Amino acid sequence: MLKQVLLVDDDQAQLSVRQLLLNRVGVVSQLASGARTALALLRSSAGQRSIGAVVTDHLMPDMDGVEFVRELRSFDAEIPVIVISGLPDAREAYNDFHVHFLAKPCEPEEFIATVKNALLNEGQPANISVAASR
Repeated sequence: MLKQVLLVDDDQAQLSVRQLLLNRVGVVSQLASGARTALALLRSSAGQRSIGAVVTDHLMPDMDGVEFVRELRSFDAEIPVIVISGLPDAREAYNDFHVHFLAKPCEPEEFIATVKNALLNEGQPANISVAASR
């Protein structure tokens, strides 16, 4: 059984759409409206057992995606992370963090495939890398 995906975004509409897309294909997700909330969950034993991948926005008010991923990598170097941003130039900021970067607008099929791939390869960070520009 696949683990859950943690969706992190300060925009409730984005969280809802992403959760709906994943629910349609049988992927269970949890929501966090900010990076600090997400980090607390990911540090917990319950989070470590249930979360198999993280999808995060790049621009968030309390802590941006780069800071979030840096903090996450300080205690979990293996969990697959997918960063979604409307700023294509933001991709370079994540080069050292073994993430998959999706530029907005992202097609639903690409989002779903990327998340499923991350869950299937959980614990194998070498398989999740910064995607090439299309």
